[in-house]
This record gives sequence, C-alpha cells and structure tokens, in this order.
Amino acid sequence: MTRTTPERPLDVAAGFPELAGQARTATRLHPHPGAPTVHDSSVGGPLLWPADEPWPAYESPYPPYGPLTTLADIRTRRAVLTRAWSRPRGPRENLLTPAEQEVVDRIRAGHPPALQPAGPQPLIPLAQLYARDVPGLPFPEGTDLLQVVWSPSEDVEGCSGAVQLRWRRASEVREVLAAPPEPAYVQQDDHVPEPCLLRPEQVREFPPGHLLAEEVTERLETWAEQRSADYRSDLSVAPGWKAGGWPAHFTFRDPAGPEELSCGECGGPVEALLTVDSGEWDGSTGSWRPLEDGEDAGKPPGYPCRDACNPTLVTVGRGYTLQMYHCVGTPAHLPRTIMQ
Repeated sequence: MTRTTPERPLDVAAGFPELAGQARTATRLHPHPGAPTVHDSSVGGPLLWPADEPWPAYESPYPPYGPLTTLADIRTRRAVLTRAWSRPRGPRENLLTPAEQEVVDRIRAGHPPALQPAGPQPLIPLAQLYARDVPGLPFPEGTDLLQVVWSPSEDVEGCSGAVQLRWRRASEVREVLAAPPEPAYVQQDDHVPEPCLLRPEQVREFPPGHLLAEEVTERLETWAEQRSADYRSDLSVAPGWKAGGWPAHFTFRDPAGPEELSCGECGGPVEALLTVDSGEWDGSTGSWRPLEDGEDAGKPPGYPCRDACNPTLVTVGRGYTLQMYHCVGTPAHLPRTIMQ
C-alpha cells in the first residue's frame, strides 16, 4: 500500500513567488515493518554487499560506559515483547509471563563495559536505497545503489568512520556476502533499526527558516500564521525518514555554521542526503501524517510493538533528527552528520 502526504494547507510559491525557484523534491521513505531482501530498498535490512569486499568496521576513540547489550539480546527482547503483545490478556494480567520477565530483566541488566573487545568493530546496516525508488538522489555516474552503514553507538554525529556510505552498481555484485560480521556488543540499542521496507513518495519542500534571510523568515511565519498554518511545521520541510530535499530544522541547538557544514575529508561543500528521524511525525508536524495512517490506524499486523509513527524503533538523542550531508565533489567521502 502506498503512502500519501496530505496536500499542504498553503501554496508557498504562490504567496512568495521569489521562493518558487528554491523548492526541492524530497523522497519520504515511509518505512514500514517487513522482511526486506538484498534486492529491496530498506531501513535495517540486508545489503547487496559483494562477498569479496571487506565489511566496514570502526573503532571508537572513547571507552564504552554503562551496560552493553548485543544484537542477539536486542532481537530476543523485541521478539518476546512482540509475542506478549500479540496474545489476549485479561484485566490486571501481567503483559509478560514470569519466564519472559526473567529474560527481559537479564537483557536489561546488560553486560559490563569491560567485555568490549579492543580494536575495530563491524558496523551494521542502516539503509539501502536503489535509484529506482529515489530517483532524485544524486547518484554518481555509473551507480544505482546507495548503502549506509553505521555504528550502534553515540559516535554517529560528526565526520568519522562511524557512518559510511557505499555507492555501487547493483548489477556488478555477482556474489552476495551471506553472513556479514556483527559487533560483539552494542552501546545504543536505539540505534539498531528493525527491518523495514519502504513506500517512497516524492514531496515538495521549501527551505528551513535557518537558511533564509531573517526578514524573509519573519514574513513567511506571519503570512502562514494569519492563515492558520505554521511555516516551519506545515509548509517547509517534511518530517520522518527521507532522502534528499532540504535539511531538517535545528531544534535543540543553534544552526550549524559554514565551518561545520563542510566535508570532513576535503573541506568542500556538502548537501543534505539522508534524514534519520526519531518519528514520522509529531504533535507539531501532524499535518504531514499520511492519509493511510489516520488517527484510527491500528498496529501493523504481526507487529504489535511498532506503530506507523516509529516503525524503525530508531531514536536519535532525545527524539531528534540525524541529518546526513554528503560531499558534493566526492560522494564517496565520509558523510557529515549533525543532530538537529
């Protein structure tokens, strides 16, 4: 089933003709629970990775702190909760059986940080995007597949090997790596996405306020408010996981300056590539909620622990957005990532 973003309450280009040329097309990915294969665009799914190409790894410069977990434990806990929420439950009956509670408590206790082995640890799949599904992305000549891998840790912000890109031509992958290596331990279980298929949809966006002249932003906000809308929430940048378009709004911090918005390898210009969001919408951006995910939409069949607002189970910081920027001159360079 497709996903359809409601029509915007106001036409920014009609009200501000000078902004018509600044409209950009973004692809809302609309992740939903599923079982993607290597031939699908996905979040958290398997990658079409060549068997003869080394799997990327990363070594954090900081020692881990707090309890660690494992990918196996994360999968077990999510499976236990899925089963529990799937069965009928009477009034005042506990969600978990005693045996299930024991498993969840053990996993929640975690493992001592001292168990983290020294040296680089394998990254995990974050997203795989085929050009056929996101035609607006600037795929380098000769490529039609973008793969993003990252570290399930707090190191994902900045410009380091914790987040890496691979651009490739899918037809050149003859033999696929069947069992990619996995990290021994995970520091951030909120950075382990549940496998999701995508329902890509192209939408039109206008620049976020921090990229416009202050006077223009003020006029836009006043114009929208007088018409019972909000430029930031309703008219400019789509929320949720998306590819391309304008970068996300800055929320808890000041907008990044020119020195931060540059390639960490060559210092060249960067552009918004992928937006990793903690939710597909929230209280202020509810006008972007797809028509198919109305207020009465139930839990996805077979996935009672997940909902349409956060099907990936990924949370960035305290519910923020991680904006990935790619190097315009050399797309293979490490991306610049900023929590916004």
